[in-house]
This record gives sequence, C-alpha cells and structure tokens, in this order.
Amino acid sequence: MIKRLSVYLAFALISNPVFSVENLSTVAEQTGYQKTGRYEEVETLCRNFQKNYPKIVRCQEFGRTAEGRPMMALIATRTNIFVPYLAKDKQVPVTLIQGGIHAGEIDGKDAGFLALKEILNNTAAKNALDKQVFIFVPVFNVDGHERFAKWNRPNQRGPEEMGWRTTAQNFNLNRDYLKADTPEMQAMLRLINQWDPLVTVDLHVTDGAKFEHDISIQIQPSQAGDAVLQQAGKQFQQHIISDLAVQGSMPLPFYMAFDKEDDPMSGFVDRVPSPRLLHGYFQLRNRFGILVETHSWKNYATRVRITRNTIILVLDQITQHGAEWRKQALEADMRSVNLAGQIIPLTYKTTDKYQMIDFHGYAYTRKPSEISGALVTRYDETTPQIWKVKLRDEIVPDQTLKLPQGGYLVPAAYARFVIEKLRVHGVQFESITMPLSDIEVERFNTNSAVISPTSDESHQMLKLRGDWINSHYSFGKGALFIPIAQPKAAMIAAMFEPASPDSLVSWGFFNNNFEKKEYLEAYVAEDVALEQLSADPALKQAFEKKLKENKAFASNPEARLEFFARRHSSWDQEYQQYPVYRTNIGPK
Repeated sequence: MIKRLSVYLAFALISNPVFSVENLSTVAEQTGYQKTGRYEEVETLCRNFQKNYPKIVRCQEFGRTAEGRPMMALIATRTNIFVPYLAKDKQVPVTLIQGGIHAGEIDGKDAGFLALKEILNNTAAKNALDKQVFIFVPVFNVDGHERFAKWNRPNQRGPEEMGWRTTAQNFNLNRDYLKADTPEMQAMLRLINQWDPLVTVDLHVTDGAKFEHDISIQIQPSQAGDAVLQQAGKQFQQHIISDLAVQGSMPLPFYMAFDKEDDPMSGFVDRVPSPRLLHGYFQLRNRFGILVETHSWKNYATRVRITRNTIILVLDQITQHGAEWRKQALEADMRSVNLAGQIIPLTYKTTDKYQMIDFHGYAYTRKPSEISGALVTRYDETTPQIWKVKLRDEIVPDQTLKLPQGGYLVPAAYARFVIEKLRVHGVQFESITMPLSDIEVERFNTNSAVISPTSDESHQMLKLRGDWINSHYSFGKGALFIPIAQPKAAMIAAMFEPASPDSLVSWGFFNNNFEKKEYLEAYVAEDVALEQLSADPALKQAFEKKLKENKAFASNPEARLEFFARRHSSWDQEYQQYPVYRTNIGPK
C-alpha cells in the first residue's frame, strides 16, 4: 500500500508540477530518473535557485531560439562576480557547462541541477564556487527539447520521453560552432565572448554498440592547439578519468565508436575534431573544450549519476588548477599574436600506428540478417568479455600553412556577412576608409572547385583545390582587413583558408563565385574558335597537342569549346575567384 501511494504521489507531481521557492528537485529526481521535465521546469528552477541563494546564484536569459523560447543560464559563484568584466579584472576563471545541445541526450540538464544543488548545500565540491564562476546552461537546444516524445532516441535507455536532436530549423547545433548559422549558436557565442570561459563542457550521450564502458572524456587542447595548453589539457583529462575510475566508472579518453560501423574487431581511431564541434572550436580560442559522452545503453539514472560526477570533478580541477591554467591561456593568446608569418597546422590526421588495448565488451555474434541481408552484431549483456582490439591514437599535423604577415582582405561586396561572422566570434577587424589601388596580395588560384550535390546543414559544401599566388588587386572603401596579429589567429585561418574543412568557403558561403553566369553559346563559340585558330598558329598547335594527349578532353565537346572561350574577351575573369585575399602588410 505504501509503495502504491509513493507511486501515485510521484505521478501526481509529474502531472501537476508545483515549484515553490524551497523546491529545487527535478521531475527526474521525483520519478527515480524514469522521466525528465519539460522546459517550463528549467525556467522555474532557474528562478528558484536565485530566490533560494540570492547571494550566490543569478538566473539569466541570454538569448531566444528560432521559435522565440528563452535560453536560460544560471551563474553561480561565491566570489560575488556576476558581470563578465569583473571576472576578467579579478582574474577569476569561468567554467561553462552546457546540456542538451542534442536535446534527446538530456542527461546534462538533470545532472547539472543535481550537482548545483549539492554544491550549494555543501554536500559536494564544497569550495568549488570560491575560486571560479560556474555558468550552467541546462538546455542549449530549447526548441528541440520541446519536440518531446517517446523513442526520439530509440538506441538509448531512458528517460521515458525526451527531446529531439536538432533545432526547430533542423540545424545540428554541434556542427554550428564556426559557421554560426543559428540564433541559438549566435546567442551562445555572445555569452562566451562576454565571459571568456576558461573551460566549456558539452554534455552528450553517445550512440554505438553495447559494452561495459560508461563514459568518455575528450579534451582539447591535448592533441592540437597551443603546445603548453596541450600539456595542461592532457593533465586535465588524466585527472578526470582517474577520479571517475576511483568512483567505479569505466572511462575512456577517446570516442567510443568503432572504426568500421557495427564491427567490434575493427577497433577505434582517435581524432582531432574539426572546429564545427565544441572541443575542436575552443582550442582555436586557446581555451579548453571538453566533450563528455555517457553510454546510451546505460539506464538514465546511471548516466545522470556519472554525468553529475563529471561536473563535480571538472569544477574541482578548476578549483585546484584554474588560476594556473588561466594564466597559461592568456600567455597562449600572446603567443598567437606573434604567429604572423609562422607555419601552423591547419588540420590533423591519425597515423596507422596502433596499440592493442583491452576493451570491456560483451560476448557477441555476427550473422547475416534475414531482414537486411547485412552482417548484424548481437550482444549478450549477461556475458562480459574482454576484447583485444586496435586503438590508433597517434595524431600528427596533416595540412600546414604559413600564415600571412599582415592578414586577410575581403572586398566591400562581401563585407556585410563576413562582419557578422567576425563579430559573433569576437575577431578583430578594420573597415577600410580609403580605396587601395593595385596593391600586392596573394590570391587563391583555383585548380578545381567541386560543389557537393547534396546539402549538409543547409549548405552545399565546396571542395576547393589550388594555391596562393602573388598578384595585385584594388579594394574600394568598405573592404575589410582582418589582422592575423591577434589572439584568435588560428581561428581566422580556420575561417578563411580554403583547405580548412570548416572555412566559410568550404561551407559554401562563396558558392556564387564558382557558378558560371555568363557564357558563349555553343554555335557562337564554334565560330570564335575557328577565328582564333586561323589567327594564332601557336594556339592551333596547343589545341591539337591537347587533343592528342588528353583523351578525356578530346571526347568532351564542352571542354573543347571552353578551351577557346577562356581565351575570348568575354570570359568572366572573376569566375572561380575566391574573394578573400592574403596580404603581408596592413592597410596604411
């Protein structure tokens, strides 16, 4: 009878949640972590934490979603610092922890509220708020959170209902850090620019196979970015992983996805993330980005507990090392200011070198499916098994580049949207007030430009190949100069170098320049070609040689006509011209 009554009371609390000033418990707590609350709960708890702890907690709206919902953050500290400039003036490190960037993976929301309540009640991390500002964003993807239903995450155990992976505009926010398309990301980056967090933590739930490991912790810089911060990042990661292990978890330092999908014996490959992802983005800012991935096949209560433990451990590490790491981050900023003309890595790759590791999995079978016909792996969770598999984790620079001495120049026609991107990332730039005539620059000489036939995050990706070559160009009033001599030098290169996988040109922001708009019609081109051949014996010889040596060219009528069209005065000289230039001097 007592058990039935408790179940009834729990159900009543879910159906009719009432949050008094004293009540800081979540729907998840009230239901034994069977359910999670709707976003109304976040708004109410945010206000209630401030009411209960007015000297320690502030509840703040920092933006609005595409559907107009408020984006809420809780700022908690015992330093009495609740405005960003004071944190900078007093050299107090800031830790930002966000949940629900993928709103179906909502462990971070309930774990963060639990951790904050315990910290404020002095039952965990007692001194954590004495030496840092803790900013907690319970749900980043708010619109996705409210797309609430069962089975939104069919490969995840609990809660009973959850939100959706993408935003109301169907954007994946964890692909949006550098391109910053969405109102949600733009709001988050404004918050980041204001507070300049030393550490930003992204709380996720992984997909994947069934095994015993329950969490992975990945931190950058540790394999990429500033060399000094890499050492700090490795130390940071090792401390969290070892402390989680002491608490009974089975943590890993790499993402728990097989090299070949659904094949355990293919092993694992560690990689440096691109800057579209949080932990790839923050190493470009000389700050720490942490990706936390609990394992989807653990139940919700287990995942929330482990996520809560991780939050506490991160805050503890900042309590111990935050002042030192903040000093190192600012020193890294100064090193970045002096990167002009230096060679830096633009991308990284994992080598074929490997080590054999013991991985805690389960017994499994792999048999052809009667449904799909493909091999299907099925796991026996009653039979733990040690898998001996390869881990490739040696990471080296892949593409490197020599940064310009001066910076990048953008013609006035493209200034407006480029300014928006620069401002949202806090990158310094100048608007040119006087025309610059025929100045020495490097322009990108395009060898090939391939626009993706399908879209990715609403963009037609562009794969650009070529080289920077010396040239001259004139810039009118309103053009932009982005100096490389600033703390975000590596981010600027990632935004403007065509070889960068997340550059603006790679995301297709300049695709118009790689579309042919004017042309000679075929019957006109035929006549033009005959005129050129009769007037220029050398051209005729070059054409005949190419026909003989290049079978693909010889069999392609359009390519043969373009050979002549490119030599006609009507040819568009701006076609396939990347409208960003490098300069070794700044504007005078």
